[in-house]
Amino acid sequence: MAPKEDTMFRSADMSLTQLYISNEIGREIVNALGELGQIQFRDLNADVTAFQRTFTQEIRRLDNVERQLRYFHSQMDKAGIPLRKLDLDVDTLATPSATEIDELSDRSQSLEQRIASLNDSYETLKKREVELTEWRWVLREAGGFFDRAHGNVEEINRSSMEADDAPLLQDVEQNGQNGDAERSFSVMNIGFVAGVIPRERVAAFERILWRTLRGNLYMNQSEIPEPLVDPTNNEAVNKNVFVIFAHGKEIIAKIRKISESLGADLYSVDENSDLRRDQIHEVNTRLGELGSVLRNTKQTLDAELTQIARSLAAWMVIIKKEKAVYQTLNLFSYDHARKTLIAEAWCPTNSLPLIKSTLHDVNNRAGLSVPSIINEIKTNKTPPTYQKTNKFTEGFQTIINAYGTAKYQEVNPGLPTIVTFPFLFAVMFGDFGHGFLMVCAASAMIYWEKPLKKVRDELFGMAFYGRYIMLMMGIFSMYTGLIYNDVFSKSLSLFPSAWAWPDNFKAHDTVEAHLKSDYRYPFGLDWQWHGTENDLLFSNSYKMKLSIIMGWFHMTYSLCLSYINAKHFKTPIDIWGNFVPGMLFFQSIFGYLVFTIIYKWSIDWYAVGQSPPGLLNMLIYMFLSPGYVEEPLYSGQGPLQQILVLIALIQVPIMLLLKPLYLRWEHNKARAQGYRGIGETSRVSALDGDDDENTLDGRASMNSDGEGVAMITQNIGDDEEHEEFEFSEVMIHQVIHTIEFCLNCVSHTASYLRLWALSLAHQQLSVVLWTMTIAIGLGSSGPIGVALLVITFAAWFFLTIAVLVVMEGTSAMLHSLRLHWVEAMSKHFMGDGIPFEPFSFKQMLEDDEAAADIS
Repeated sequence: MAPKEDTMFRSADMSLTQLYISNEIGREIVNALGELGQIQFRDLNADVTAFQRTFTQEIRRLDNVERQLRYFHSQMDKAGIPLRKLDLDVDTLATPSATEIDELSDRSQSLEQRIASLNDSYETLKKREVELTEWRWVLREAGGFFDRAHGNVEEINRSSMEADDAPLLQDVEQNGQNGDAERSFSVMNIGFVAGVIPRERVAAFERILWRTLRGNLYMNQSEIPEPLVDPTNNEAVNKNVFVIFAHGKEIIAKIRKISESLGADLYSVDENSDLRRDQIHEVNTRLGELGSVLRNTKQTLDAELTQIARSLAAWMVIIKKEKAVYQTLNLFSYDHARKTLIAEAWCPTNSLPLIKSTLHDVNNRAGLSVPSIINEIKTNKTPPTYQKTNKFTEGFQTIINAYGTAKYQEVNPGLPTIVTFPFLFAVMFGDFGHGFLMVCAASAMIYWEKPLKKVRDELFGMAFYGRYIMLMMGIFSMYTGLIYNDVFSKSLSLFPSAWAWPDNFKAHDTVEAHLKSDYRYPFGLDWQWHGTENDLLFSNSYKMKLSIIMGWFHMTYSLCLSYINAKHFKTPIDIWGNFVPGMLFFQSIFGYLVFTIIYKWSIDWYAVGQSPPGLLNMLIYMFLSPGYVEEPLYSGQGPLQQILVLIALIQVPIMLLLKPLYLRWEHNKARAQGYRGIGETSRVSALDGDDDENTLDGRASMNSDGEGVAMITQNIGDDEEHEEFEFSEVMIHQVIHTIEFCLNCVSHTASYLRLWALSLAHQQLSVVLWTMTIAIGLGSSGPIGVALLVITFAAWFFLTIAVLVVMEGTSAMLHSLRLHWVEAMSKHFMGDGIPFEPFSFKQMLEDDEAAADIS
């Protein structure tokens, strides 16, 4: 029998299959199935560690290639070379052969060695350039100090005395007055240390030197005006040049050790000015030569990285696919005797012919005589849930999946959500103008879908993903805006009003309008209600009762879905133990309340000379004083309400006890009759000997088919353990369900009043915004009025978009989401399904791209 067509009402029919694949074409078949994206493999090696699996070596090799590609990417980021992006929607990459993968691996290995060699050379040269630059600054600053010492010894002595009164400096002063400072250094055994130290360590450096040498030193320092780039981490560091004089070789050695421990770089400086000039000339010459070599090395490195950047994105995609293929092959069982890979996988039943043809194509391309075999297994295992979606329905299905995955073949709440979610949103957001702005924004995102898809912004990405949801919300908001007759807080006089004002009335008098005979406003709210004193009183009462009616309808519809689920899963006890008593309980109370609301609306109370009764007190006294009616709505109301209360109370023990007692009776009956086997527990292989009946049937099918792919069907048992029946657990679960259902009937119905509350808040906020902005500009005249109108219109438009559309729209969307997740789906949704996660290259690359954008 042909499988039925998949619809969004239920998840797709799934089949558990076994695949018998020759080891020679295992990689090619998994590649083809990954492009297909319709099959979810099961792990047949769960008890085997990752290091003991068949294709561990291949995965390690690909991990190394992936590391090399990431290294190339990091070097390109460091060099500022852009990566050529790969558009997965346009650029199609052919599946590479194993030889091409090997060539790519070898090429990446050689490129890594070349890039690493060039990079090391560049960093070494850059480090040498920094050292020479620092040495040049030390020669300049230290040379300047020595020159000042020759020209003005008194100035040195005076600055020294201000800094320190140590005997060392006094000796320098006395000897310096007698003649040559250079001769005094050598005669008095005074040495010096010159170098460069990071500026933030200078204070600590001075304190350590002072405490260690007890002031027996002279230190001169100056700042290097330009920051020096550290080649190891490519960060700019501010540094200072220092020169330290002290007595004796031991103290000089101690100063060197302290300097090096604090990260200072020491350089040699000659005291003789002629030799210093030779040193500076040598440093400048070496810097010039080094700069030329650096430029050539940088150009070569950038050229190599630019060449790699053209293909790096494609290489990364190829390696990710190849790695995923071998990770999937590691899920297979390997028959060493026949060199055959055995896999188990879930796939949609309707996709079996496509999978079969894919295997057939791979077999033909490989030219193998041994066919690939598909063995369809009939099992009691719970299949994963696969909801087929398209661009329009994907967003709505995501709303449901965010709450939970539907059980296999359970009614999918995503289908009614396409209508109910935007409609409940629109009830709270009802304004034709605001809805039109939302429709324009959604239509723009849909029309320019391809270019906007490349925008990498998280907030915009959320709005873009839900563009069809936004479109539906805008359309429904325009509809409810026409019902409320609200366009940016103003009304439309599309039709003549049903109300007429008196012709003659005095100023400041209270004026009452009267109806025009039998004429009624044909669509929505009459525009004459806007601006009246009792407008808010009328609309509040109207919208509050509408909220109750819509909540009752939404929950009743959702409760009916539990009946459909129970009928589909063939569990009549769920119908008689949960659905029927639950429905009677709910309708006896809130169904009756909705009936009274509609009945009250249908009576012209002023024509019959009565005031309309209050329904809230009626509902309260219906339980507090059954049969007592203070303000009767209709004749015979008291006895009917007594009957309804009695029906509701009777349903509580039925809901509480019927299902647990029935399940215990069924369990005891099964034990008395003895358990029956649920199926064959042995696993049959399609590759067993010729004596096996299934194998003979499978091979006969293969030979007659002539397509190189066999299709056989086999029954296996459920390997999962069945839980023992525990009456206490079932009873506790049913007690919780009954209490929750009865209490939720009250709380959930009241929760739908948020439809009225947010609609009122949105309308009043829109009125306030209009009054505080554009109404002021419209009330002014002259040139100032024109300028004021432009300013107030800009403020009104900006606040309308930012506050009324974005903020209020987000609030209404979240409230609509809550009504679906809590109030509606709790009436029927099990949500304990297993999501279908097929092996799909497309999904894998999209997930990696999304993760990269977030990071």
